[in-house]
Amino acid sequence: MLPTTGLSDSAAGFLTVAALVAALALVHAPLGDFMARVYTSERHLRVERVLYRAAGIDPEAEQRWPVYARAVLGFSFVSVLFLYAFQRLQHWLPLSLGFPGVPAPTAWNTAISFVTNTNWQSYSGESTMGHLVQAAGLAVQNFTSAAVGMAVAVALVRGFTRHRTERIGSFWVDLVRTCVRILLPLALVAAVVMLLGGVVQNLSGPTAYTTVAGGTQTITGGPIASQEAIKELGTNGGGFFNANSAHPFEGPTAWVSLFQVFLLLVIPFSLPRTFGRLVGDKRHGLAVLGVMGVLWLGSVTLAVWAEVTGAGAVPQAAGAAMEGKEVRFGEVLTGLFGASTTATSTGAVNGAHDSLTAAGGGVAMLNMMLGEVSPGGTGSGLYGLLVLAVIAVFLAGLMVGRTPELLGKKIGRHEVALVALYVLATPTLLLVGAALTVGVPSLLGASVQQSGAHGLSEVLYAYASAANNNGSAFAGFGAATDYQNVALALAMVFGRFVPMLLVIALAGRLAAQAPVPVTAGTLPTHTPLFASLVTVVVIVVAGLTYFPALALAPIAEALS
Repeated sequence: MLPTTGLSDSAAGFLTVAALVAALALVHAPLGDFMARVYTSERHLRVERVLYRAAGIDPEAEQRWPVYARAVLGFSFVSVLFLYAFQRLQHWLPLSLGFPGVPAPTAWNTAISFVTNTNWQSYSGESTMGHLVQAAGLAVQNFTSAAVGMAVAVALVRGFTRHRTERIGSFWVDLVRTCVRILLPLALVAAVVMLLGGVVQNLSGPTAYTTVAGGTQTITGGPIASQEAIKELGTNGGGFFNANSAHPFEGPTAWVSLFQVFLLLVIPFSLPRTFGRLVGDKRHGLAVLGVMGVLWLGSVTLAVWAEVTGAGAVPQAAGAAMEGKEVRFGEVLTGLFGASTTATSTGAVNGAHDSLTAAGGGVAMLNMMLGEVSPGGTGSGLYGLLVLAVIAVFLAGLMVGRTPELLGKKIGRHEVALVALYVLATPTLLLVGAALTVGVPSLLGASVQQSGAHGLSEVLYAYASAANNNGSAFAGFGAATDYQNVALALAMVFGRFVPMLLVIALAGRLAAQAPVPVTAGTLPTHTPLFASLVTVVVIVVAGLTYFPALALAPIAEALS
């Protein structure tokens, strides 16, 4: 937490969260408005025109939703192949630090992980990846995977704003503009701030350092600040070091760690403003922001409370739940970071999530199970919440006998079918994947060392993280086996692209509709009442799906 000498844990937590909220509020409108201008601009920058010519792209040619979807899949597939080859051929590349090529199962899992914005890591970065693979492979995917999510979100918004058309924009234009105009400038500023805060940026290899006790320790340097910036800003989460943001080279001070929380929240919390601008009514953006804010603040409150109170016999005996936490951060900042990184699709950590209290770990797990819409990842949080808003409109229409409408578009049978498939996709991947690991004794023994409720929590957390493209983990789970590398990679692929394709298809159906005029029977979808309904839908949909599993794992552990 921030320096709070003489303050109680409660006061320190309040001031830390208040400072973060104030910073997010300060940039919400200008950043949201800027992103809206980026996606509606009719002008192409010179560097963008060069990229279009080099790739043979006509930036004026917009796409129907099947073409947009194929572009997303094609770009992502090529990215996976490129990153896989980059890792496998590492020993032939410069700046490899003498590391061999990454083993095939790990390279395949990592390539899929970074392209899907999951950034799951079953390896130690400082002892596996050279500087070129880190900077030109992993960091580049941090930009492009975040941009893909934002492009799909914008395509869905166009579905609401356009009428009687098959076109939902150009994926290539959305991708390039997001990287060039939004992510690159923001990441540059963030990297400079972190450099000033002590985050390392160099090309040094393993170097011997003198420890406080007078011994020596060999630590690898590298281009860390530049990767750290986009790691948080793009809600990616993959760390240069195995310890991630708990490592002093990635998170040297408390204020740098708090700045990293700001970075991972700033785009997801600003996109509702962009949404309001694009649909022509800022009140709709405020309603979305309200849902995200309530869910995030609730999870932060519960997580910080769980860590500060340190429920359980062992933390009570020790006087604090500090095992697995950095003393320079403390329980408050660890709880805030943990709740925020799982409420988004980031997955970065500044402490060991396996060492969170049972209740604190349960909050982190539930954040992912909610679909990471509080506020979710870059783009994925916005389109995920809009899909749940469609469900809320449909349910409200059933209750009051009105035709379901959202932003002037009818929600009919086909739209509801797409939304239902979206809602079912991730829970199916999560629960089936976890059930297979738990149900096969050989798989369970190879990956889980803990017995009882905590062992089940480790399995559930791993598949919640993979299927929801988060990337954090309970470190006690052994993910480096061939089976888990393949199974988790499949969960990441289907957890990313099945919902994404359904969203693009929904955008196409909405864009083809004629506008529905507002009448006395139209349900207002920009009011606090509707925002409350969406919040309840988010909680109930996840609660009904996952409550039995949660009851057997973190809830049972917390009550034991």
